[in-house]
Amino acid sequence: MPFQESRRPDSPAPVRRGCAMHKLGGFLFALHNKWTGLPGARAVGLCAAGIPTEQSMNKMTRRQALNAGLATFAASFAPLSTAFGQTKYPNQPIRLIVPRPAGGVVDVVGRVWSNQAGASLEGTIVVENIGGGGGTIGTAQAARATADGYTLLLGTTSDLVLNPIIRPNLGYDPVKDFTPISIMAVSVAAIAVNASLPVTSLKELVAYAKANPGKLSYGSAGAGTMANLAGELFKELAGLPEIVHIPYKGAAPGIADLVAGHIPMMAANVSDSAIALHRAGKIRLLAAASERRVTAAPEIPTSAEAGYPDFIAQLFMGVFTPARTPQPVVDRLAAVSKQVMADKDFQGKLIAQAFEPVQGSNPAAAKKYMAEEVARWTPVLKRAGMTTN
Repeated sequence: MPFQESRRPDSPAPVRRGCAMHKLGGFLFALHNKWTGLPGARAVGLCAAGIPTEQSMNKMTRRQALNAGLATFAASFAPLSTAFGQTKYPNQPIRLIVPRPAGGVVDVVGRVWSNQAGASLEGTIVVENIGGGGGTIGTAQAARATADGYTLLLGTTSDLVLNPIIRPNLGYDPVKDFTPISIMAVSVAAIAVNASLPVTSLKELVAYAKANPGKLSYGSAGAGTMANLAGELFKELAGLPEIVHIPYKGAAPGIADLVAGHIPMMAANVSDSAIALHRAGKIRLLAAASERRVTAAPEIPTSAEAGYPDFIAQLFMGVFTPARTPQPVVDRLAAVSKQVMADKDFQGKLIAQAFEPVQGSNPAAAKKYMAEEVARWTPVLKRAGMTTN
């Protein structure tokens, strides 16, 4: 039976107490106010805003009236849903903290990755070099950054594995304060000697050192670096504890002294410049501390081929974000990084710098790799007396 308008005989205007949508409107707008925190129209306003009155209900079914009420209610949420729908990541420049000075090997990798990842994200990734403290200052700043996906870290073995073991009170915890995105490349360490030293292999070097005790020393890019750890690991495996370590402030001055004959031996990461010197006959790269030959210098044997399969020392470089970054952002960054690392042009740029590209890395694989590196280097550091506990 159609609704009848309720009206007193002496009333000049209808009283809309019987409005069919009055109660429904009140309920819907109470929900609107609760969910959005925004003021909504009063229930009686529904009638004036297009919700049918009792009179108009004579001309439509109750189902039609209900549909009309729901449509008006949904329309009230349109601006809110549109705002959420238009939010995309990224909608502002992303900062990639490189905890090293500009121009170094880590900086090179960071800029190559950021250029291609930024294009894939349809955004901009800006490299910010924050050097100092052997990488710990920039890493600590990244750990304290807002976890919203707009600050990333190009972390290395030194920053996230070695330094925290050597100096545990750095102001950041690599496990608790960071979420791995991917490991993008590794730089392989090697044992190099001056061209005048009468050795052409690791076994010959060991034999020479044992025949000439106290005569050999080795240089590295600095105390606590991956090159330093590679040298200590080699000493341990070869049974040559008497070889003295000479730390330099970076690899370049050490390589220069090696070429000049001021030091007979050096533990260094394989680089394009080291390969050039090796091929020019000015130094001799005896073996790469890796399971596979370096793509940029396939003539250099691996440590396993040289008779020392446990001599593995590689500096990883990867992308990390502050812990508690929203999972959709982590997933987006991981997908983009995987896409970049599969790109042949990206791989070629890394290989040209003597880096080994890592394909297929993801957050889970990166986390596992970091744990393996901690397990590998903690006992070496302790035996070398390089830890504080």
